[in-house]
Amino acid sequence: MADAEGFTVKLARSSKEIFVPRGGSILFALMDAGISVPFSCGGGICGSCEQEVLSGIPEHRDFVLSDEERESNTSMMICCSGSKTEVIELNI
Repeated sequence: MADAEGFTVKLARSSKEIFVPRGGSILFALMDAGISVPFSCGGGICGSCEQEVLSGIPEHRDFVLSDEERESNTSMMICCSGSKTEVIELNI
């Protein structure tokens, strides 16, 4: 499981690592680090922030993905979802 203090997002394309504090948003942690990613609603209902997961296990909190898509752990909505693992790697 992710650390009680948060988890790390590894960005595959740039090799950057961003820490997301417990209760924080991947989307806003990336934005705070100056990384621009697409988004719209910020609440997990539109699907604009969907990103490909390369490794790690997402903690899905969105209303977009089907049960089958969630079980595959190949994508996640970064505005509202977290990580069940200490590190999650995204194709960003």
